[in-house]
Amino acid sequence: MSDLKVGLAGLGTVGASLIRMLERREDELADRTGRRVKVVAVAARDRSRDRGVDLSGMRWYDDPVALAQDPDIDVFVELMGGEGDPARAAVLAALDAGRPVVTANKALLAKWGTELARHAEASGAGLYFEAAVAGGIPIVKTLREALLGNRIARVSGILNGTCNYILTRMVDEKLSFDDCLAAAQRLGYAEADPSFDIDGFDTAHKLAILTSLAFGTQVDSDSIYVEGIRQLTLEDLEAANDLGYNVKLLGVALRTDTGIEQRVHPTMVPKHWPIAQVSDVTNAVAVDGDAVALTLVGPGAGGDATASAVFSDLSDIARGNKGYAFGLPVEELSTPKRAPMRHHEGGYYIRLSVVNKPGTAATIARCMADEGISLESIMQHRPADDASNRAQPTARVILITYATSEQAVRRAIAAIEADGVIASLPQVIRIEKD
Repeated sequence: MSDLKVGLAGLGTVGASLIRMLERREDELADRTGRRVKVVAVAARDRSRDRGVDLSGMRWYDDPVALAQDPDIDVFVELMGGEGDPARAAVLAALDAGRPVVTANKALLAKWGTELARHAEASGAGLYFEAAVAGGIPIVKTLREALLGNRIARVSGILNGTCNYILTRMVDEKLSFDDCLAAAQRLGYAEADPSFDIDGFDTAHKLAILTSLAFGTQVDSDSIYVEGIRQLTLEDLEAANDLGYNVKLLGVALRTDTGIEQRVHPTMVPKHWPIAQVSDVTNAVAVDGDAVALTLVGPGAGGDATASAVFSDLSDIARGNKGYAFGLPVEELSTPKRAPMRHHEGGYYIRLSVVNKPGTAATIARCMADEGISLESIMQHRPADDASNRAQPTARVILITYATSEQAVRRAIAAIEADGVIASLPQVIRIEKD
């Protein structure tokens, strides 16, 4: 029984968890795959840091590229993160040497996934990335292998635990966005600069990977329409709750008559849908195929969850399982035809802060009617008569539309603004309906 010798770049939470998991499961993994999997060399920035694992028997590299080129490793595991170097250079070095790569780096794959897959094919190496999307949820294998008998129509999901935690606490505990973000930062769920998470870019990177796997396209993160959650208020979430919805930041990719639509934005989801019931830092991915529809739920981040996905890829390598990174040869991956977001159709929640004067309601109704938008409901609330609104009294108007187009909604709001009745920035949330 020959060992599978692993070179590991990145000794953060996930890297340390992986070492512990491989040691703990070494015998069982050997029984199942016929090989012992051992980390024999590592690369990280700080040699002195105590990571809670024994590194004494491993070769140490300061340069991850040199580790990737080490002829005495069989597989290179990249857990450093970042879309550029040194992660990109190290992964390319390993692939070009014919060495399989396992990575959890969604930013790298979203930016360079097609190029990396091409290098893997040229050298005969495998590129594995189960850990790059939704942590411990095995969605990559599900799309690439388990659902091959399906023509996928849509893949969507809660792909960022930080955002889901914030939205859950806001509505459950009636807290502001800022309060919940601060709590997420204290607990380590959000970075000091949380923009990458709360502005939707982390979700977009993961969605780009899922889109390629689901629809056989080249990875194209630049085609994703992205909105984050920082503009959401407790009022919006409570209004959604009263209407029978929960608000989630969703990544959605689907086939349309005009191409592949990719979008990330807050969405009102019916409460009885499984994905609406996913709370806190948990992730979920729903796949709609022509034969099977399913929803996978699980931990989307964390040391053990992500290490579990890396462990799965290493098990495949130990067994000799190898396939195309995105399910097809690179030359057969189609160039995605982008479906413009403004052509998106569905229901909409629209919150307007309007000047409280005669004719305002008529203006709103006329502008909506001019765009052919039918309204399911209208709710109006006048805020307390405090000093801030005595000079120009305002009212909050909440509109729920029947199915219409993004383009029509944007034109109607622009017309209402042009008539001078909107007092502050409108809020628009898309609605998913049965």
